[in-house]
Amino acid sequence: MQLTGLHHLTAITAGAADNLAFYTRVLGLRLVKKTVNQDDVSAYHLFYADGIAAPGTDITFFDWPAPRERRGTNSITRTALRVAGSDAIAWWREHLAREGVNHAPPIERDGRLTLDFEDGEGQRLSLVDDGGAGEAHPWAHSPVPAEHQIRGLGPVRLSVARIARTEAVLTEVLGMIHDRSYGLPEGEVRVYRMGEGGPAAELHLLSQPDLPAASQGAGAVHHVAFRIPDQDYEAWTERLAERHMRTSGPVNRYYFRSLYFREPNGILFEIATDGPGFTADEPLDSLGERLSLPPFLEGRRAEIEAGLKPL
Repeated sequence: MQLTGLHHLTAITAGAADNLAFYTRVLGLRLVKKTVNQDDVSAYHLFYADGIAAPGTDITFFDWPAPRERRGTNSITRTALRVAGSDAIAWWREHLAREGVNHAPPIERDGRLTLDFEDGEGQRLSLVDDGGAGEAHPWAHSPVPAEHQIRGLGPVRLSVARIARTEAVLTEVLGMIHDRSYGLPEGEVRVYRMGEGGPAAELHLLSQPDLPAASQGAGAVHHVAFRIPDQDYEAWTERLAERHMRTSGPVNRYYFRSLYFREPNGILFEIATDGPGFTADEPLDSLGERLSLPPFLEGRRAEIEAGLKPL
């Protein structure tokens, strides 16, 4: 029983319409689910992914009217998105420049060619050459050429003030393995791998004890989720209870089942099943074209739609 990689990452936007334009028209991702935050139905929850909405390719956003985040430690500080090859990185550098996106020159980091950039709200992102390993599922209607499209998530970087306590949870509770370390100007980054490893299955951990704690807002990451096979869900529920982790208990998100808990520095983690997936209520060829609601919210559709701004 082990985590198999990154499942999704959820961030915060204060402008859903601009967010939709950036992630679909500039980054070329597919809007695979337009729904609401199940705990706050006044807010959109937008899911962007690859052409078939495969687990491990989702970057998602809650639309909350929040001020910009205050950057600091005890937070998720950078989200990488995988592309295949140096030619793809070169294409993206020119594309981001054409689109007026704030970006840095490509560099080699941890042995991978990497291009750092930010969206309009300061969400810190990177494009990482994953060498073309594994499957890719381009979206036929993306404005980005198929060979250069984003292939999925990974890796994700965290900053914490007390690294030893987080490391204990990663290794002793979640079963991750310390694979290697590399240096940044901010300090040493320790790389923890899940399953078979590789950029789609890595968490990068940076100790920054002298920084103030971050405050979430627009441009911040809300939580990161890790993949598990559907059949392992009950076992993970029991495992977290046995390790005395305070969790949400089982949560059925309809498209996947979840467990939520905070690591010792306060960053929210989620364990999520691969299935049943986003085709549970929509055909694959029309994902994201209408507002989707899980069955327990369907009876409130008129009320919920009236409270949302059109995109």
